[in-house]
Amino acid sequence: MSTQTSPAVASAEAFEPARTARRLMREATTGALGTLDPDGAPYVSLVQVAGFADGAPMLLISGLARHTRNLLADSRVSLLLDERGVSGDLPGEALTQARLSLTGQASPSTDEAAHARFLRRHPDAAMFAGFSDFGFWRIEPSGAHLVAGFGRIVDLAADELLTRLPGAEGALAAESSAVEHMNEDHGDAVIRYATVLLGAPAGDWRLIDVDPEGCCLMADGKVRRLDFPRRIESREDLHKIMVELARQTRSGPAVG
Repeated sequence: MSTQTSPAVASAEAFEPARTARRLMREATTGALGTLDPDGAPYVSLVQVAGFADGAPMLLISGLARHTRNLLADSRVSLLLDERGVSGDLPGEALTQARLSLTGQASPSTDEAAHARFLRRHPDAAMFAGFSDFGFWRIEPSGAHLVAGFGRIVDLAADELLTRLPGAEGALAAESSAVEHMNEDHGDAVIRYATVLLGAPAGDWRLIDVDPEGCCLMADGKVRRLDFPRRIESREDLHKIMVELARQTRSGPAVG
């Protein structure tokens, strides 16, 4: 895929709304968070975003922030994710890019494995993560509205947005060690995942997370999603898919 092509939207013939929405959720690094002020008026703020293993959005926010005070009083939220927040070098007008408006409920998170995912995507946030007034939050989607171009406006249910996790406990338990191993011992393969399989430009690509349906790679603050050809559930599945993908990258030159 050329870097001049929207990473979330493929050709008209291949358009799959749920897959497009999931890709936006997996690749986003920032979003516009909508909360409700005490008087019921909407309040919108810019936040850093990562994802839980199932794709639900994750935030790291200060208890002193206005949006956090709003959430403690009313957990209803909206979150706007768009391709400009995924890859700022896309050509064209902002309104020609795909965007996803999620609605749902936010609640504090104590999932330390998930929190590590956030910090791999936003390493600069590590200095705040240990502060007593900062906390991680999960947004549980209730639905979403996808606008992905002319004739591509779709409402999606919650079960179309999230990845099913039961049965994949083995793969999830191996995520952290697999990420470290691939980056430290097979960094060349990770770079080829991005440049050969995704057509991304050359860069210091690193693996940042893995889930049953794919993995995310990051370089220069930009995240790209690589879908697996099949669902993985065990540590062995994860090892096999990494090897298979590495072999695929040797079949042709990088296109980035």
